[in-house]
Amino acid sequence: MDWVYSDKIKEHFTAPKNILGDEDPKTFDGKGIVGNMKCGDEMLLVINVDKDSLTIKDCKWKTYGCASAIASTSMLSEMAKGKTLEEAYHISPKDIMASLGGLPENKVHCSVLGDKALRAAINDYYARHGMDEKIEKETAQLVCQCMNVTDADIEHAVLDGARTYYELQEMTKIGTVCGQCKDRSIKLLEDYIQKHFS
Repeated sequence: MDWVYSDKIKEHFTAPKNILGDEDPKTFDGKGIVGNMKCGDEMLLVINVDKDSLTIKDCKWKTYGCASAIASTSMLSEMAKGKTLEEAYHISPKDIMASLGGLPENKVHCSVLGDKALRAAINDYYARHGMDEKIEKETAQLVCQCMNVTDADIEHAVLDGARTYYELQEMTKIGTVCGQCKDRSIKLLEDYIQKHFS
């Protein structure tokens, strides 16, 4: 059977870069933890920052996840080093996937875990150094009041493989009570497919 991943993914999976070893995460300038062990993916990412230029000197990570999560975070850690905090904050899953030569559609959500952990680590750095005005807060908007589904939930469903409204309903239960959110849900579904897969 052919290897379904690119050579770059294989390289970063079999020999991942910048893994956090025995170092104490508290000794780093910023720390981000995202995911949930119950779901199978959890990510810890730490950064050290040059205080004068606000560039990332070091970026290390530890994850409990699949080959795609490991390769994506390894690549992300290389991409983040040398960038300013503001530049690194805006590294997107698309940027990571492009650097890896693509990911299978059902594994795109793995690239999202790393960039969320990096943003959390950068925000943690800002909070620790009294730079609260620089913290960017991600706020999810409620789309389906009946089932408490947000736009972030729809985006996650798209990253996990939803391509039709029916698949979105299967994954989130959106629109299964009153249905008033259907038009907005479909529009968001299409927007997120465009954002991540076009």
